Amino acid sequence: MSQREWDGASYDRISGPMAAMGLEVLARLQLNGDEVVIDAGCGSGRITEALAERLPRGCVIALDASPSMIEAARERLGDLVEPSSNGAGAGARVELRVEDLLELRCEEPVDAVFSTATFHWIADHDLLFSRLRAALKPGGRLLAQCGGEGNITQLRGRIVPITREAPFAEHFEGFEPPWNYAGPQQTRERLLRAGFAEARCWLKEAPQTPDDAREFLSTIVLGPHVQQLPAELRERFMDEVLALLPRPVTVDYVRLNIDAIA
Repeated sequence: MSQREWDGASYDRISGPMAAMGLEVLARLQLNGDEVVIDAGCGSGRITEALAERLPRGCVIALDASPSMIEAARERLGDLVEPSSNGAGAGARVELRVEDLLELRCEEPVDAVFSTATFHWIADHDLLFSRLRAALKPGGRLLAQCGGEGNITQLRGRIVPITREAPFAEHFEGFEPPWNYAGPQQTRERLLRAGFAEARCWLKEAPQTPDDAREFLSTIVLGPHVQQLPAELRERFMDEVLALLPRPVTVDYVRLNIDAIA
């Protein structure tokens, strides 16, 4: 997983657009209510909460590599989180774990893996899909959405000049954003190589206009850029970014949708 730092409380506060997109994906997941489902990259638990409501007799194993995100999820989910010492299906509605998806291990295979807004933070999709396939029962389903080919291309283009100017330029020397915006065909091929029996992938434009553009950009979209800078330059950088963007600020999201059967 990406080693960037997350502020789980800030993410929970301003991630309404991410939650709205995630709920649309969740609506496509068919459940009987007694399954064990991995929420891969649960963030602050907004979608985990909705997923748990659909599993009254089941269990959500909610994973995120960020301790801050897991703490925010624990705060949000409250009584839904119960301690479990016996692994999946041990009676907890939601089991929270700080865990890197590239190191995912399950004692027992699960019925489904669900994920939104996470996979584009992971460089090695071949290993990722291999881990997820190993976690699923035969016939289990992977349903996911993340940033895909063309995601935030316009926004990135607008901020490049700022990163090349003083006093920011020296801090962006050699900087490579930790994004992996894959296309649908290469993703389908990776899924099949990882052992999935069926896979369907497609792109969808999903522009978002956040209520608090400054916090949304600095926490989520441009978090890697902000964290590249010393503390004393971060607000100035965001000032210059926002001065360049048309109003209302619209993030040109393109989402990669994944629907695969193990």
